[in-house]
Amino acid sequence: MSTATLRLSCPIRTGISARVTGFTADRDCIIEEAQQFSDRRTGRFFMRLVFDPQDNDIADLRTAFSSIAENFEMEWDLREPGWVPKVILMVSSFDHCLGDLLYRMRIGEIAMDVPAIISNHPREKLTTSLIGDIPYHHLPITKDTKPQQEAEIRRIVEETGADLVVLARYMQIFSDEMAKHLSGRCINIHHSFLPGFKGAKPYHQAYKRGVKMIGATSHYVTDDLDEGPIIAQDVENVSHAESPDDLVAKGRDVERRVLAKAVRAHLEDRVFLNGDRTVVFE
Repeated sequence: MSTATLRLSCPIRTGISARVTGFTADRDCIIEEAQQFSDRRTGRFFMRLVFDPQDNDIADLRTAFSSIAENFEMEWDLREPGWVPKVILMVSSFDHCLGDLLYRMRIGEIAMDVPAIISNHPREKLTTSLIGDIPYHHLPITKDTKPQQEAEIRRIVEETGADLVVLARYMQIFSDEMAKHLSGRCINIHHSFLPGFKGAKPYHQAYKRGVKMIGATSHYVTDDLDEGPIIAQDVENVSHAESPDDLVAKGRDVERRVLAKAVRAHLEDRVFLNGDRTVVFE
């Protein structure tokens, strides 16, 4: 892509949008997409700007913009054109989300490079045929070996230079240490019944209660289990005529699309942390 992406957040003040867009105009950059939001509750301003830098060098733009950022007390980042993030995918035995993400990567729907797939199950347990030559790391885990297994995950993350770790139905709970290590760069997916219907066979539990709606939630991983800042959610209506297996099938579909939406939003710099909540530009 020939476009750069500027994302920023700062305390609400007058003139921020004018100053930022004026900066690009003064350098003959062409704005292709601009989104902003002022949250009066937290006093924070959020902005995402996609633009064609024309003949401007990105390093020079960063240097020139730094004085504006300092003046407005901004937290900001400027992604250069063509940047392809590295994403590690983690999975257990249910690989529908893994296969979906790999497919979206192959067809160019999600721009990412996958330097590693990590699982607590051997590759033979999976059904997807899209892994190809991506390095596959089988890291079995027990209660006694959890610290060593997580240390190996951290090693792979650091050695590959991964920008993001995606738990594509990885059914192991991270330690607090691991969650903190990956803070802000690890995304999880699970059914939206929580905190109800915990444990095994949640869709079967939901069926017994006669639920009429199922869904999925994708969020950042924190040391608060399944309670990190939410990025994306969706639902599906179900009826009395559907069996537990029908609910499971619909659940797989909604999990796939919600996780893909969350991953894409994060990689395209559309997600901002706003306290315990998120601002997500569609």
